[in-house]
Amino acid sequence: MTIRPIRFLVPALALSCAVPAAAELPEGVQDMIDAAIATGDPAKVATVLELARATNPDETATLDAIEAEWTAAQTAAAAEAAAAKEQAIREAGILELWSGEGEIGAFQSSGNTDSVGVAAGIKLKREGIDWTHLIRGRVDYQRQNGETSREQFLAAYEPRWQFDENLFIYGLAQFERDELQGFDARYSVSGGLGYKVFDREGLKLSVKAGPAYRITEFADGTSASRVAGLFGADFDWEIFDGLTFTQDANALAETGGEVQIIVDGSNTSLNLVSGLDFAISEKLKSRLSYAVEYDSNPPAGAVSTDTLTRFTVIYGF
Repeated sequence: MTIRPIRFLVPALALSCAVPAAAELPEGVQDMIDAAIATGDPAKVATVLELARATNPDETATLDAIEAEWTAAQTAAAAEAAAAKEQAIREAGILELWSGEGEIGAFQSSGNTDSVGVAAGIKLKREGIDWTHLIRGRVDYQRQNGETSREQFLAAYEPRWQFDENLFIYGLAQFERDELQGFDARYSVSGGLGYKVFDREGLKLSVKAGPAYRITEFADGTSASRVAGLFGADFDWEIFDGLTFTQDANALAETGGEVQIIVDGSNTSLNLVSGLDFAISEKLKSRLSYAVEYDSNPPAGAVSTDTLTRFTVIYGF
């Protein structure tokens, strides 16, 4: 006797297939399996098939055939979806496939100044098959008694080429301005090798290192150009659903937490950002972050370390 055809529903795919000849399953069992398959949820299908085997031990061969056919349908659907996604990426224009987030809020600082003000930032990301492009911008601005008391800017562009499952090559071009640290402009370029230590759901850690070249235009009108070395790290940990801790080492990034170290012959600079992201909705979250900016050899009249505490609201798009 042949079992009646059953329909497999998987995301964006419905397959109608016949199970090999075997004894027909009881109608209630078959209906339960069909209902689980219709959800497209592998966990539900596995649970229902496990219960069906426990209550119908004589139908193991039939249930094994159903499971094999379900698995094949899932594999085919995943392969088709992956092929469609790759094709869409290859055909996309340079202005397509970008995602990002905008951030705005307030900050409190200590060090060279004790003040409160406004912080705003934007992050854009485009992920291709092998290439990823990251663009970041940030502004911290404050006026006290009608005068500007803080004006800090950062803009960075970082392309990455993922040539191996865990290894990538990065490039970096960055501009900074921070008169409190004693410079009107600082330009940095770097390139080197990176490695993904962890890259799984809820836990990501990557590190990178390479040579760098930095030009600094000081507030007193002098300038300096030096060859340097860069080390960066980026750590994101989802503590539980809706709460993520970020700790990154990277003189360019602030996705929530970063650290970057640039070392040259006369000055070492460190940018360390730790943050907690609280999910409000699918696209909206709040962020509490703490930043430490350190220069080992600051200009006269400036201190080595600045700290900055920010509370911001972020909208993803």
